[in-house]
Amino acid sequence: MSKVLIIGAGGVGTVVVHKVAQNADVFTEIVLASRTRSKCDAIAAEIQKRYGVRITTDQVDADQVSELVALFRRHQPKLVINVALPYQDLAIMDACLQTGVNYLDTANYEPKDEAHFEYSWQWAYHDRFKEAGLTAILGCGFDPGQTGVYTAYAAKHYFDEMHYLDIVDCNAGDHHHAFATNFNPEINIREITQNGRYYQDGKWVTTGPLEIHQPLNYPEIGPKESYLLYHEELESLVKNYPTIKRARFWMTFGQEYLTHLRVIQNIGMARIDEVEYNGVKIVPLQFLKAVLPNPGDLGENYTGYTSIGCRIRGVRNGQPKTLYVYNNCSHQAAYEETGMQGVSYTTGVPAMTGAYMFLTGKWKGAGVFNVEEFDPDPFMEKVAASGLLWHVIEDGDLEL
Repeated sequence: MSKVLIIGAGGVGTVVVHKVAQNADVFTEIVLASRTRSKCDAIAAEIQKRYGVRITTDQVDADQVSELVALFRRHQPKLVINVALPYQDLAIMDACLQTGVNYLDTANYEPKDEAHFEYSWQWAYHDRFKEAGLTAILGCGFDPGQTGVYTAYAAKHYFDEMHYLDIVDCNAGDHHHAFATNFNPEINIREITQNGRYYQDGKWVTTGPLEIHQPLNYPEIGPKESYLLYHEELESLVKNYPTIKRARFWMTFGQEYLTHLRVIQNIGMARIDEVEYNGVKIVPLQFLKAVLPNPGDLGENYTGYTSIGCRIRGVRNGQPKTLYVYNNCSHQAAYEETGMQGVSYTTGVPAMTGAYMFLTGKWKGAGVFNVEEFDPDPFMEKVAASGLLWHVIEDGDLEL
């Protein structure tokens, strides 16, 4: 039916390749490219062995628009799935416009020299994608991504108005390392060491990093200390659902993780500016990334579950209503299927599902879109069938 090009051969990219190979009736040609072609070749060999599906591999520096344009012209895909670094989003979108290729990513753009998240840079591409007749789908991982689809599903089927939204992200797994991050360490540490932010009555309220926290109960897991931080889907959700009065994002962290993080910050290893060492300029956080465990290698001994969902309060037929829609994912089951841990799995499956929605015509439109702007129903059906079952608790205690 269509050719897809995947950029990025890390943990999420590996899951995406597994999932598109499982849907070879739609993804009839698959190309995988990254900075290191040998990583792509290893993934392709595993896919050929497991599914009998051939993957074409290539090499690209996704910071360079000229290399991306050459890659797209060489392979002529209908859609590019960007699971590279968020720094590279705009370069890939520029290349898509130059070559007439549609676009999907899992995380919004951020500049390399500043830990700052907002959609304005990518939303600014809307008119150019619209004029070109191309589709760009932003933030189609889990959070952002599936949490946006969950919100759209709740709005469509359960509420006349949504007033309070809390996105809750719990990783109750154990990777048996003293300290490791579940996705790219550089992006992960930049994200959680910046100020928190939430939406309240039409304004954004700033908090200190991880300043606000409380225990929350997660299904089949129990209570976990949960910390308020900023996440990009809040920005698009309050824009697309203006009845929301307050929107917040919470994530769990263990005390050992937080202790290591505090030390990393205190000794300057979380810095993103250059320092000189032995006559060479290095970025401390990038050096730290090189010596920490690779997130793609955590899966083998990972036990426990992730639990991610949306807790929503609002009204239906003039009466108060609450809804909790969520997924629990087993790290072990994710590893057995794809060789990757649950955090990579819960990001990669929605990315494939969004691509599937686009290529089958269920999500369409010219311009730049966040996932909640499309019909949630076919996505919810496909993502459940693809490994991320979801559950609904109506009129329960949301704790928030």
